[in-house]
Amino acid sequence: MDFLSNLASGFIGLFNAGGEQFMSYMTGIIPTLICLITAVNAVIAIIGQDKVNKFGVFCSKYILLRYTVLPVLALFFLANPMCYTMGQFLEERYKPAFYDATVSFCHPITGLFPHANAGEYFVYGGIAAGITDLGLDLGGLAVRYFLVGLVVIFIRGIACEFLTARFLKRNEGEA
Repeated sequence: MDFLSNLASGFIGLFNAGGEQFMSYMTGIIPTLICLITAVNAVIAIIGQDKVNKFGVFCSKYILLRYTVLPVLALFFLANPMCYTMGQFLEERYKPAFYDATVSFCHPITGLFPHANAGEYFVYGGIAAGITDLGLDLGGLAVRYFLVGLVVIFIRGIACEFLTARFLKRNEGEA
């Protein structure tokens, strides 16, 4: 009988622990994310949607900006998943590479700007908790994660653009 009682207590204890964790999010990270999203929307409204659009067109012309600045700004200002709409400024042949670069940056940006990918913040939060428990600097980790992410998305953008061009050329030959 004790086995069943302990099993039932453990089962409900699992959900109690989940409820406690959920409430910690409601009093911790969720209000922060809402404030960040509100602030980003205010900045876009202050700058003006037309200026944001013009800047997107400018960035789309240069490979360095196309696969670094544009994905970072798209994630920062529009957050995941709305950030992919910035691809509207690109020629069709660049859209797969832009998507690849942007989706690859969803995790590295969360350390500095958690609102950009709120759904995945908990992955970073788990890593951050481990780093904090070890007594290491969380800010340094976030900055390094961000910088390495920039290098990775630039490389991925170039590689994907190259592959897309090859596949398009191959399809033209088959048509």
